[in-house]
Amino acid sequence: MKPKNLSEIPKAYNPSDAEGKWYKYWYDHNLYHSEVDETKIPYTIVIPPPNITGILHIGHILNNTLQDIYIRYKRMMGFNACWVPGIDHASIATEAKVVAMLKERGIDKKDLTREEFLKYCYEWKEKYGGIIFQQLRKLGVSCDWQRERFTMDEHYYRKVIEAFVKLYKEGYIYRGYRMVNWDPASKSAISDEEVFYKEVKGNLWHIKYPVEGSDEFLVVATTRPETMLGDTAVAVNPNDERYKHLIGKTVKLPIVGREIPVIADEYVDMEFGTGAVKVTPAHDVNDYEMGLRHNLEMINIFNEDASTNENVPEEFRNLDRYEARKKVVKTLEELGVLLKTEDYTHKVGYSQRGNVPIEPYLSEQWFMKMDELAKPALEVVLDGKIKFHPEHWIKTYEHWMTNIRDWCISRQLWWGHRIPVWYHKETGEIYCEVDPPADIENWTQDEDVLDTWASSWLWAQDVFTNERDQRYYYPTDLLVTAPDIIFFWVARMIIAGMHFMKEIPFKDVYFTSTVRDTQGRKMSKSLGNSPDPLDLIEEYGADALRFTMTYISPLGQDVHFSNEMVEIGRNFANKIWNAGRFLLMNAQNIEIKPDLADKHIDFTDRWIISRFNRTLKEFTDAIDNFEVNAASKILYSYVWNDFCDWYVELSKERLYKGSDEEKSAVLTRALKLYEEMLKMVHPFMPFITEEIWQLLDSRKEGESISIEEFPKYDEQKIDSGAEKETGFLQDIVTAIRNIRGELNIPPSKNINLLLKSGEVTEGQIRYIKALVKADKIEAGANLVKPKASASSVVKDCEIFVPLEGLIDLDKERGRIEKEIERISKSLEGVKKKLSNENFVSKAPADVVEREKAKQKDWETALEKLESIYNDLKD
Repeated sequence: MKPKNLSEIPKAYNPSDAEGKWYKYWYDHNLYHSEVDETKIPYTIVIPPPNITGILHIGHILNNTLQDIYIRYKRMMGFNACWVPGIDHASIATEAKVVAMLKERGIDKKDLTREEFLKYCYEWKEKYGGIIFQQLRKLGVSCDWQRERFTMDEHYYRKVIEAFVKLYKEGYIYRGYRMVNWDPASKSAISDEEVFYKEVKGNLWHIKYPVEGSDEFLVVATTRPETMLGDTAVAVNPNDERYKHLIGKTVKLPIVGREIPVIADEYVDMEFGTGAVKVTPAHDVNDYEMGLRHNLEMINIFNEDASTNENVPEEFRNLDRYEARKKVVKTLEELGVLLKTEDYTHKVGYSQRGNVPIEPYLSEQWFMKMDELAKPALEVVLDGKIKFHPEHWIKTYEHWMTNIRDWCISRQLWWGHRIPVWYHKETGEIYCEVDPPADIENWTQDEDVLDTWASSWLWAQDVFTNERDQRYYYPTDLLVTAPDIIFFWVARMIIAGMHFMKEIPFKDVYFTSTVRDTQGRKMSKSLGNSPDPLDLIEEYGADALRFTMTYISPLGQDVHFSNEMVEIGRNFANKIWNAGRFLLMNAQNIEIKPDLADKHIDFTDRWIISRFNRTLKEFTDAIDNFEVNAASKILYSYVWNDFCDWYVELSKERLYKGSDEEKSAVLTRALKLYEEMLKMVHPFMPFITEEIWQLLDSRKEGESISIEEFPKYDEQKIDSGAEKETGFLQDIVTAIRNIRGELNIPPSKNINLLLKSGEVTEGQIRYIKALVKADKIEAGANLVKPKASASSVVKDCEIFVPLEGLIDLDKERGRIEKEIERISKSLEGVKKKLSNENFVSKAPADVVEREKAKQKDWETALEKLESIYNDLKD
């Protein structure tokens, strides 16, 4: 080890200088590329491909940091680590963005051919896909950039089409009319998982439907009066005595004038509303099921943009659904059949992508039968072949998989994987193959594309472009993802893996925390509470942001994040830097001699070696059990407390006062331990560890801490005796420093000490003297406490600090008397409050608890002050 010249070691760590430099170095030397190597065990992660619709957010930072920690850790552990990066085409979201972009340019999608529109989509992908990858590099991720993938790559596209054809031929894919969630903004079907619900204040309209051949009315209540234009029945419960005589009769549909039957169906809740419901099979999921049961006509009254179509009376055509609602209500009032209108709050489904209310819509779509496909995918999770972290997500997964419905996989878009089905122009024959029919001029291809998730479900297996790679790297090892796509993506990837590969797609799934602001709100641009990660990296450095995100994110719990929290990581980086700089500065004057590394060892050396090995064991156990948050805290405690605060300080005594050989031995050992510590920190903070590691020795071109061997703990070096001895020393030093602080003894003044104990050794005294600025220390079992001495007790050791000449005793006694008086009055007030039953019973629980905590704190403070005062009286 030959540390570099001090002129190259800045006083403060500058992240912006280090980060760009080292990422370029890693990239230029191709350090993170993986090739098949049968002599090594692979460790594979596929990135959850971010959409090409925007930039990374703070949730992506946590997700990608976790992946990078594992890939760097496993690489250093000797695995053939392969992290495949990529981006997703995101059909609906991207098409919406491209349409908006074209609108700004004065171009309407309707004026373009499909091919022309797709050129603009690829233009968007080139711009925004590149931005996302640049942002990931800023974070320091060690992806294999030679394996960069895109869900519309030629190889991947073909695999998606092959999967469709296979499933179609196996009978799992079919085309049919079904009720779907329709997004009028994108004019496409969307899945149940792409719908979120909002509470909306609306109305409940009560409408009279005249019973044919009588003077009676059936009153129905609805939140969507416009859909009555498509009613084909009124339903009542067969057990409802009020309406039994009407079952089988007909009512006249107001406005439309159509006669529709009164049917009996047990779905109808007799207790809700009037007990009679209008049935609109083409525009309500439950009505659709009733329509099937009773063979009702299904009348679709909406166009794709949710405007009314030709199936409604002429004066109501081509109206927006909400305009149609107003006109229907007004007409019902004029006809005298609107009985009453009530305020009503209910949940309305919205499209995640279009952020508009969805329309339940009867539409011809492509579906995938899921019952049989889901069974093997459920078994491998319940059997523990795929492990979820945290485990509680298994229950959620099981519930969804046992209640799974057929998947609507078609989307009415241009951007995406086009469905490989052609219809013969004359015969109507269906042709489904990977390649188009030879006489293509006689066929028309299906216009629809596949749901985005019906392509990304193959991601774990088909990012590998040849069989050799796929055989070696699949199944992958770890998937790190957000829990909100457990059904969208995780479940479907498992289904795909089990069906196409007959093997699980990954062994472990780490569900990340949801990042919220300090008020508990989910981060979003609309709320203005979502910071730009690049701004945070610019201000604090990537390492600081990475470390902070892991430090504040317990597994399975939400994270409450604020920008200021990144100080945790920045302060930690500075602590590491300062310790390294101190050791390197000493290495300018003290010779590093590896042959002396095991010489001049005392109990503090055995202690730090023991603490390192114990920490390493706890750290690797935590990482291996996916307890990354715990691992970050273990790391933080060792680096900050054990190494920087104590070991570096303890070393100064010998570095400043030891013999030349002792100095060399101590510094050589300290630098080696520091280097091993950097390797432990590296997966969390790659840039600062690389920067310092390169300064520790003359490195060859292409060498990097990231491809060094990760330290292995040695049980034999865990020394409980040394830990106990040093712990005793630390407690004594801390107690004496507390005395100095409590009595305002100036740092410049040296003290004398008496340690009443038979346990204190000469070695400990040497360090105590240096760490607390003591001139003289007496130790023995029979010492007597001098007059006017401050005292403390650590285990069986009584500590006495004679105060004569150190401080103005009268002045200090006066100060403490005033403080005792002040706290006594405060304590009296809080006791009085807590003895008041009226206050205790009526005040909020948190207020009462706060008062109790005050009482406890003040009692402790008072006890301490009285003890100090008594010391000063002696």
